[in-house]
Amino acid sequence: MIIAATSDIHAPNYFHDFIQALDNLKIKPDIFLLAGDVIERGEAHLFEQVREAISKKVKCPIIACFGNNEFIPDSRERIRNLSKNMKILDDDACMLEVGSDMVGIVGTIGSLDNPTRWQLQNIPTIRRIYEERIGIVEKFLNRMSANIKIVLMHYAPTYKTLVGELETAYGGLGSFKYEEVLKKKNPTVVIHGHSHKGTKFAMVDSVPVFNVAFPLNNEIVIIDTNDLREM
Repeated sequence: MIIAATSDIHAPNYFHDFIQALDNLKIKPDIFLLAGDVIERGEAHLFEQVREAISKKVKCPIIACFGNNEFIPDSRERIRNLSKNMKILDDDACMLEVGSDMVGIVGTIGSLDNPTRWQLQNIPTIRRIYEERIGIVEKFLNRMSANIKIVLMHYAPTYKTLVGELETAYGGLGSFKYEEVLKKKNPTVVIHGHSHKGTKFAMVDSVPVFNVAFPLNNEIVIIDTNDLREM
């Protein structure tokens, strides 16, 4: 199965570069995944433009999760209304039949080990929310009866794909606490964004983790699950 994945388009910031990357896409993916920050904060109306651009290029399921720039409840509701043929997973999961594969996808914004100052001031329970979210991902992975299991999230689930960022910033870019879940539940692949200067790929034990942030990769990342089985 072929996965196309990206994140952090921050439309309008990288929108034209993203369109060019879509034009350069030569392979037909079986699913297209968006790992959050599709739009810049407050630009919810641009979400539809991104969705339409993808839909014109590929004819496959499009699955997304929210990023930190899509945190405002009104924006999320507007994005959902604009999503049409796109499925958005917000601490949720879905199952897809792709050819002979049964594919399970868990989608979440993820967690931070060091919540931002704004989060601490405006969401008093944020640390508990982030801890509980780790358990939610584990619960969905545990329930899935799929031969391909994908974790799609915005924040990094390991510090290994943050190498290249300031080490002191790691806790504000993701949470290494997901590593234990990944080791225990062994999903087929984990896809995240948020880190614009990190590392494109790392292994957490036998689990491949891809940082698909568009500013880091400058292209849409293509993942062949047949190749993952050989790692």
